[in-house]
Parts: sequence; structure tokens; C-alpha cells
Amino acid sequence: MANTCPVLNSGTNDVKGSLKPGSYKFDKFCIEPTSFQVKEDVGKGKKEFIGVKLMTRLTYTLDAMSGSLKVGNGGSIEFKEEDGIDYAPTTVQLPGGARVPFLFTVKELDAKGDVSSFSGEFSVPSYRGSTFLDPKGRGAATGYDTAVAIPAGGAGDEDALGKENNKSIKPLAGKAQLSIAKYDPATGEIAGVFQSVQPSDTDLGAKVPKDIKVQGLWYAQLQQ
Repeated sequence: MANTCPVLNSGTNDVKGSLKPGSYKFDKFCIEPTSFQVKEDVGKGKKEFIGVKLMTRLTYTLDAMSGSLKVGNGGSIEFKEEDGIDYAPTTVQLPGGARVPFLFTVKELDAKGDVSSFSGEFSVPSYRGSTFLDPKGRGAATGYDTAVAIPAGGAGDEDALGKENNKSIKPLAGKAQLSIAKYDPATGEIAGVFQSVQPSDTDLGAKVPKDIKVQGLWYAQLQQ
């Protein structure tokens, strides 16, 4: 079905005993989010992750990804995501009505740990590309340098307007943790749960990103 990952019904929960040491190809890697939260100020200078409403339709699952997995003799794990549909533009809505767009991704995830869980950082590309133009025709690689209506003489480069004029598509960083719940040695299928925290869209550097927490399921096939 669209927007869902395969479900592993067979296999064993004894992953450490059944997953043999060696190098594997991590194929058909799929990540299906089931929960989204945004870190917001809840009063008295305290910030917490709060529930939000998902506005994106069924297009936010990451699929057909691949990578490499190394399993050590003691059950250690090294994983690197390398290719596939590893990003999905997604939007959530805060309880007050404000919408928060972000590029859900695990691009170039480099995770280490053991068979119980492995975690690491990944790259979060810019939500918008370098050729995107804002309403005043400004972009990172094309368009005007400053807003047309602002007079010359340096006024367009004041500190208050600097972030709006100087567009940035610099990638940010997120962190993800994957836990293995089940493994089938006969088919090579493996599945579990994940949690990631990543920044939201910055409007090409003009806004401070919010932290987005995503939780859900993942599935893959191991090949030696």
C-alpha cells in the first residue's frame, strides 16, 4: 500500500543470536513515520515537544533506500545510508494554527551502536532549492540581490534585512536512532522502530529552525 512499509511477521526477536557478523547490503530500506512533534515554548522559558496535526497527504514515507551494514563479532553495528528516496517535503500544523514545513530525511545517516539500537547524525538539505525566488525575486543562485523596493545606498544590506537578502541553502544536521525488533535469517528481512530529531525549514536562512521529532517504523532487507 502507498505510504506504508512492509510488515515483518516472521522471524525472531533474538537478533543478536541470529544476525551473523559480516558486511551486508542494506536494501529496500523503508521508513514510515507514525508520529510528529515540534519543540515549542510552553511557558516560563520551558520548551517541550508537543503534538501537531499532519497536513501532508500520503507522501511522507521514505522508501527504496539502500546502504551498508557491518556487524561485528560482539554485536556491534555500523550503518551508512547511501542512496534512494531519502527525503520527503512534509508540513505539520501547531495547535495555534501556524504551519511548520520541513524536509523529512535521513540522508547520509552514519549510525553506530549494537543490535539493540544504533544512532548517528544525518544531513538535512535545504527545504527550498538555490533557484527558488521569494515574493520579492530574491534567491540563493539567481534573482535580485536585495528587495527591489528598498533604496540604494546600502539600505538593502542592513542587519535587520541581511538574512532576507542573503539566502542560504547550507545543509543542517539531524540525529536518528534505530532499534531492531525482529530479524528473519531465511529471507534477510529486518525491521524495527526509529526516532529522529531534525530542524525544520529555515526559509533559506531567514528563520530560526524548530526541532521536529519523528517516530515510526522501519524495514529493510539484508544481502551479503
